[in-house]
Amino acid sequence: MKLTRLVSTCDEGECPTLFSTDRGTLVVQGDRVSDHGKQIPAHETMVEIPIELIRKAIRDNLI
Repeated sequence: MKLTRLVSTCDEGECPTLFSTDRGTLVVQGDRVSDHGKQIPAHETMVEIPIELIRKAIRDNLI
């Protein structure tokens, strides 16, 4: 899978980031959430990202 960086909360490093893929999907990098209380499949996880990351992506017409 090829990831293309769309938008991030910082210029470089390990920050919350939104990527597009060569499969027509999005990938989100953020902090893993473990105290959500939901039952999800073992192959999935939940991540938390700042709402500003999505606002910035929309403002920049990336999604």
